[in-house]
Amino acid sequence: MTVPYLPLNRITALHAEEIHAAIAHVVDAGWYLKGEATQQFEQQYADYVGTKHCICVANGLDALTLILRAYIEKGIWQEGDEVIVPANTYIATILSITENRLVPVLVEPRIDTFQIDDSLIEQAITPRTRAVMIVHLYGRCAYTERIGALCEKYHLELFEDNAQAHGLVCEAVHPSRKTGSLGHAAAHSFYPGKNLGALGDAGAVTTNDDDLAAMIRSLANYGSSRKYVFDYVGRNSRIDELQAAVLSVKLKYLDADNARRRQIAAYYIDHLKNPSIINPQWSIDNVWHIFPVLCERRDALQQYLNDRGIGTMIHYPIPPHHQQCYSQWQHLSFPVTERIHAQELSLPCHQAMTTEEVDYVVSCLNDFQ
Repeated sequence: MTVPYLPLNRITALHAEEIHAAIAHVVDAGWYLKGEATQQFEQQYADYVGTKHCICVANGLDALTLILRAYIEKGIWQEGDEVIVPANTYIATILSITENRLVPVLVEPRIDTFQIDDSLIEQAITPRTRAVMIVHLYGRCAYTERIGALCEKYHLELFEDNAQAHGLVCEAVHPSRKTGSLGHAAAHSFYPGKNLGALGDAGAVTTNDDDLAAMIRSLANYGSSRKYVFDYVGRNSRIDELQAAVLSVKLKYLDADNARRRQIAAYYIDHLKNPSIINPQWSIDNVWHIFPVLCERRDALQQYLNDRGIGTMIHYPIPPHHQQCYSQWQHLSFPVTERIHAQELSLPCHQAMTTEEVDYVVSCLNDFQ
């Protein structure tokens, strides 16, 4: 049997008829940017997340970057201010901070959740700290009541990198409160491999702040709030009508797709019994964008699975503080982050996966020696 890691063609095929119809409607309408499809999806996604505003942009990195840029343009922050961020994250989170000439302050994750360790945040706060950016990495909620209390105590902004957690409900806050609505603003990526994925690049910012929403919309439109009038040195960052139309279709099925991911994750956790493989901790606050296991012989395990036709991924092989682009950090030591990046292996876990495929993956993993 062959079990691909993430067959996007199979995922798209689940709703192919509606997707093709939505694309055809846009093509035939002849309006391809900043039209009805974008307006519709922005309203739908804001309603779904539970915020007043959704501003669609070109990708998730732009969404992160524009949130921080807005605070600088508003005169609230200045270059050199600090943003606390998990050391264990995809590099885009950190790129958005340094691109704005802000200073990332890296904080270790917990080994049992892979999320930022809220017991280490307070000691990282300085007079220059302006925000905490949590990352719902792998699809698990990173927010805790302690993080919320610290932000309130020290008057810090709370931002969410929600690139991997579309549709996640944060039970710690409220049974119906979704990530993307927990802080002052949130960034979303609709990269094709996400739980809510487009057929190309796309992203969004969600917020309840009217002024912030207007600022981000302007910055993403060349710095213009009305045609040919430029208040800021902005950029061109926008979604196209085709991607917006596709996302409107897929949004209708997101909760059901996430439920299937939870079923697969629960089955893995219940049936993987190999002592050399550490399963992630079960949590209802997880949409399982990624199912990460830890194994000291990670590379051997990946090759073993590949030989049996099972696709896997490593998220991520090199931590941000060991990347050449941040060579000034290479002397830093983050042992928990480094262990995760040395041992993590992502197993197939998606809504198009069959029960037979899941059983085969489990059987192979339990036979690994």
